[in-house]
Order: sequence, then C-alpha cells, then structure tokens
Amino acid sequence: MSLITGQEAILLTIGGVAAATYALRFGGLLLSERLPKSGGFNEFMAALPGTILLSLVIPGIFSAGPGGWLAALATAGVAHKTGNLFISMGLGMAIVAIQRNFLA
Repeated sequence: MSLITGQEAILLTIGGVAAATYALRFGGLLLSERLPKSGGFNEFMAALPGTILLSLVIPGIFSAGPGGWLAALATAGVAHKTGNLFISMGLGMAIVAIQRNFLA
C-alpha cells in the first residue's frame, strides 16, 4: 500500500518545483547585491541575454534552409537599417511564408 496517492504526489511535485523556483529567484536577488558592478564579469552578464537568444534562434535558422537564411538576413538588415522590429519581423515571416507556400 502506498503512503500517498497519485493526486497527492502531483500536488507535492508542483509545490516542490514552485518552492525551488522562488528560492532560486530570491537567492539571485540576494546574490546580485554582491556581484561586481564593473569589470569583465559585469560585461559578461550584460552580454548573456543576447547569447541566450542567439542559441535559441540559430538552430531554427539553419534547419529552415536557404529560405530561413534569407529571412534571417533580411530581418537583421531591415532591423539595423530602420530600427523597426515590427516591420523587420513581418518581412522575415513573409519571406518564410512565400518560400514555404510558393517555392517549396
């Protein structure tokens, strides 16, 4: 005979994961006051969000093939030239849509 039911195990798991998540966030807030505000570590931390974004986007670009490559280049070029992310993302999506629906 089991000590807890399946429903109780699910609730304990969700509660444990929630507690661990909030403990990590709270610990990060406490630790952030002790981190250096200048130097190499600060530069590393400033660059981290961009590198994480690239690690999520680059595999999708390469798996999409030439149409994805063209869309990524066009999106980056228009974003750099105009500074308007809405237009650049729309252009990238349009290129992928045309490539998938009409050229494939």
